[in-house]
Amino acid sequence: MSKVVLITGGSSGIGKSIGEFLQAKGFKVYGTSRNPKNYPDSEFPILALDVTKPETISNCVAELLEKASRIDILINNAGAGITGPIEEIPDAEIKRNFETNFFGPINVIKAVLPTMRQQNSGLIINITSIAGYMGLPYRGVYSASKGALELITEAFRMELKDFNIEMTNVAPGDFATNIAAGRYHAPVLEGSPYEEKYGNSLKMMDAHVDDGNDPKEMAESVYRIIRTKSPKIHYKVGAFMQKFSIVLKRILPDKVYEKLLMNHYKL
Repeated sequence: MSKVVLITGGSSGIGKSIGEFLQAKGFKVYGTSRNPKNYPDSEFPILALDVTKPETISNCVAELLEKASRIDILINNAGAGITGPIEEIPDAEIKRNFETNFFGPINVIKAVLPTMRQQNSGLIINITSIAGYMGLPYRGVYSASKGALELITEAFRMELKDFNIEMTNVAPGDFATNIAAGRYHAPVLEGSPYEEKYGNSLKMMDAHVDDGNDPKEMAESVYRIIRTKSPKIHYKVGAFMQKFSIVLKRILPDKVYEKLLMNHYKL
């Protein structure tokens, strides 16, 4: 029997790449989008879901179970970027980002757990970010929301051990997707004390995404994890230096690491 996979945010970018790759490998893939009608040519079915609206999560899982009768793998991929000086980002935008990147994935997990527990099997893969391992300047809110998802996965794993349900994180670096177009940018305010440095950092961030790796690399990594008998807690996927930056944070004194980041971002 083909395993049933649900991918949130499966209509574009990394989610779409993962879905198409798994579909080609014989999995029964379902993606999600807030507006499924916008993707009539998708290679796999797209179900309606907005991770910030719990009622749509319940409806989506119910629809999936009606169509497929089970759910073997959840890939929590839906997320949103956000940039800006923390002082200047409106509170509403900070809360919205956490609703999407943290509370949303938790609510999707809660929605699928009863079925996975009944099946006595399941795998949940949370797509986080290498940015979640460090507080990056002008990306602090994004770093915090993704870092929170990394940590809560560690707790979830231990709570789910009795039910034969596995959970893991996959933290991508920069990949060539449309994430920059969809994220919230705090405006570069004329006369702001952050105007010059935030403006320059924003250009650098966008360049990193444009020069990022092929999302197929993420798809291949997720496929390997699915085929692993006992997945690790954390995986990192991306350019060598992005992954190595996590190692450096672990071994260097805090202020030395901070200086490296500031030099990198020309602050």
